[in-house]
Amino acid sequence: MQNLIEIYIQEVTRRLPEKNRSDIALELRSTIEDMLPDEYKEEDVKAVLEKLGNPVALAGGYRDQPMYLIGPRYYDLYISLLKMILPIAVVVSFITMVASYFIQYNGEQDFVNFITTLITKGIITLLEVGVGVFFWMTIVFAIIERTDTSKGTDPLTNSLSKLTPEDLKQITYVPKKKSISKAEVFGAFIWTAIWAAFYFNADHLIGRFENRGNGLEFVQPLFHQDVLIGYWPLVVTIIALEAGLALYKYVKGHWTNRLAIFNLIVESAAMIVLLILFLNPNLFETEFFNNMANTFSYSSTQLQFSFISITFVVVLVFAVISIVDGFRKARIK
Repeated sequence: MQNLIEIYIQEVTRRLPEKNRSDIALELRSTIEDMLPDEYKEEDVKAVLEKLGNPVALAGGYRDQPMYLIGPRYYDLYISLLKMILPIAVVVSFITMVASYFIQYNGEQDFVNFITTLITKGIITLLEVGVGVFFWMTIVFAIIERTDTSKGTDPLTNSLSKLTPEDLKQITYVPKKKSISKAEVFGAFIWTAIWAAFYFNADHLIGRFENRGNGLEFVQPLFHQDVLIGYWPLVVTIIALEAGLALYKYVKGHWTNRLAIFNLIVESAAMIVLLILFLNPNLFETEFFNNMANTFSYSSTQLQFSFISITFVVVLVFAVISIVDGFRKARIK
């Protein structure tokens, strides 16, 4: 019976700082003896130890610091900030990686290997940044948890205060069909990074490829790169608008009339810039369509007109769908 008491005390004190173990062991032994009857049996000892509870939990009550990394007071705030910072850090690092990789590409590497390497580097970058952000956010909140002297237990909001019924008035109810997922925002950033990288490197990424034994090799561009670069102020404006729209979606988290109007402006501006590009007669490499005409039973002029028409219609259809969907979701109550 006495052995049970000593083991229990040992299991409590071994989890405490060594300088406090002796005093707490004496205090705990005295408490247990006071709770036992004069002529106690093993069943009485078990009942008292059961009442005192798990040694781990009891040791936590004696400690000045919590026995967890992030407790209930900061956990919700920790998750909220993690959800906000992690996607931004991942997107920024991914866009930077894609841009730098496309800039370094000179067209000599096999295109399939290039895309495979890009995807691999992208996945590695996402994992590295994600793990890094998670690690440092956890460390910061663990330190805050252990340096908090208030000893409060109520979960904190993003404003570092307790939630009150009055605060609920400031929260907008958002139906699920009206909300904007993080994946949608992330996808918008990635799409902007990809098409921008292709635009500024079109002379060795968009065109005709041939299989020459070692894989696909880029042999002829579709566009005159100098003509494309001549429109860079308009293109950079569209990139900024799309990035701003994606960031606005992330901040709002749901569709509103203002967001739908902003989306309309961005989509319309992109269509206008695309139309301006296609109206330039010097945009395309004539030789590209001449070579393609040898493969198909159409003239180079017909092929060029078909390419412009199909591309513009496809982009227009997706733009209209995006605009209509934005206003439809904004009207959901």
